[in-house]
Amino acid sequence: MRGMLSFLILHLLSKKRMYGMQIADEIAKRKADKPNPGTLYPTLKMLEKKGLIESFLEGRTKYYRLTPEGKEGLALAKKYFVQAYGDILTEFI
Repeated sequence: MRGMLSFLILHLLSKKRMYGMQIADEIAKRKADKPNPGTLYPTLKMLEKKGLIESFLEGRTKYYRLTPEGKEGLALAKKYFVQAYGDILTEFI
């Protein structure tokens, strides 16, 4: 789940900056299980440590955004995902 969670976070942050619970809510809207804080925040910290996202404060709210490295990583992950799972997905359509 953590790999998929990382992929979803990078995808969401490619659209706009978001704060932690906003990310969780957006994942839940996509009919996925809402990640609990004990899973979400360590994943955000790991992505930040890898340089794929960065955080910043606006007032008292901590926001996250994609870095240039994160954009490259997301593009590679999407390419891999399509190659690895494309056939499976088309079987369901």
